[in-house]
Amino acid sequence: MNPVINLEENIGKTVGRRVPPDPLKIQPGEIEDARAWLRAFPGLRGARPGVYRFHSHEDADAWLINARTKKIPN
Repeated sequence: MNPVINLEENIGKTVGRRVPPDPLKIQPGEIEDARAWLRAFPGLRGARPGVYRFHSHEDADAWLINARTKKIPN
């Protein structure tokens, strides 16, 4: 069976090249926007970091909803 692509051929020219944006680069207004969202919705901070074990997915979902909706003192 012959290969579909000639591996011996040199590529002569590249037409167009797109450079993807850096996903970790923080835009100027993003930090202020994030702080404003946290001030507006203090319960959306989520759960504390760590490892949590549950007996079922339903228990984990209930715990996550409770963790996201409880009031966090400022």
